[in-house]
Amino acid sequence: MSSGALQREAAEQEQRIPTMYHIPVCPFSQRLEILLALKGLEDRVGFHIVDITKPRPDWLLEKTRGTTALPALETEDGRILKESLVILRYLEELFPEPAVARQDPYRRAVEGMMSAMEGEFVALGYRYVMNQDANKRDVFRRGMLDLYARLNDFLEEHNPEGTYLFEDFGWAETVFTPMFMRFWFLEYYEDFDLPDEDGYARVRRWRDACLSHPAARQVTKEKIVKLYYDYAKGAGNGALLPGRAYSSFVFEPDWKSRPWPPKDKYGHDATDVELGLAR
Repeated sequence: MSSGALQREAAEQEQRIPTMYHIPVCPFSQRLEILLALKGLEDRVGFHIVDITKPRPDWLLEKTRGTTALPALETEDGRILKESLVILRYLEELFPEPAVARQDPYRRAVEGMMSAMEGEFVALGYRYVMNQDANKRDVFRRGMLDLYARLNDFLEEHNPEGTYLFEDFGWAETVFTPMFMRFWFLEYYEDFDLPDEDGYARVRRWRDACLSHPAARQVTKEKIVKLYYDYAKGAGNGALLPGRAYSSFVFEPDWKSRPWPPKDKYGHDATDVELGLAR
């Protein structure tokens, strides 16, 4: 091999970094972005957006061994990791300083207990926004309030006078903050918010602090509301709704140029023209 080829290969090796494959406005990918922001290492992982409105490309399916769920992380040497919490832990250990997870074993276990509550929280929030039966709105609302009340109780147990789970924004906040942001779609399409009551005061303080943290500025309420319109009409993962030619997740026209969608998800089906999607 010539000296020039050796130099090029060495340069490529130096530039090779982990690559994250994810869909637009992906909350599970945002967890990883927040973690890297907290560490000041945003440039140490490349982020490759995959068009959710099209079938997964063959080259990506080859990497993921046929699975379509994202995000997926390709390590520097070409190996693939899946599941956001698994990838989150991998990045925490790959870039250990500064640590985001607590180093004390008990505190780390408490973070783990709280993080284990996110699965039910996420699932119900998405079922809520995708619900098309107006008669079930109260059932979903009560369900979400129950889950927030459980989070409130957990925070009251472990840090009643504080803002975060512990002294500062850490592992549990990294896990939950992207979902608090996605649930802006519940605020917009379902008029959902936490009641101004003592039973939600502690979790409200936590949620609001998470939403305003400088490490969590990757998305805006406007972007989430516009892109998730089809979810609010019951069509997830880039699926097309009847009478529509374009998904609300298309890359073009850019979301910034589109009007805000109609809030009435039960009584009105917006057209591509109304959503600013028609070419």
